[in-house]
Amino acid sequence: MIGLSIFFLKNYENNNYIIETLALDGSAKEGDALFKINCVGCHGITARGLVGPDLHSVTQRLNDKEIINQVTGGLTPPMPSFEIDSESMSNLLKYLHTL
Repeated sequence: MIGLSIFFLKNYENNNYIIETLALDGSAKEGDALFKINCVGCHGITARGLVGPDLHSVTQRLNDKEIINQVTGGLTPPMPSFEIDSESMSNLLKYLHTL
């Protein structure tokens, strides 16, 4: 029963985070800067992929909720999980939509 409660609490918190993130209107410029600081090592300076995949048209393959879960959960190794505030995540999403 405790495990089930933790599961629902974690999902509830994640849902609030997603709702808050999607309610924001991010900045592609800020998202680009964030990408260059945190993501280029695996996805390359042009987001065409290195260790990590090419991210061009990622927003056509995954919806924003899936992208948020991927970034915050590191769902596909070797991608790490990132603790990122809602505003920064919104900025990153806006940037990814420009690719």
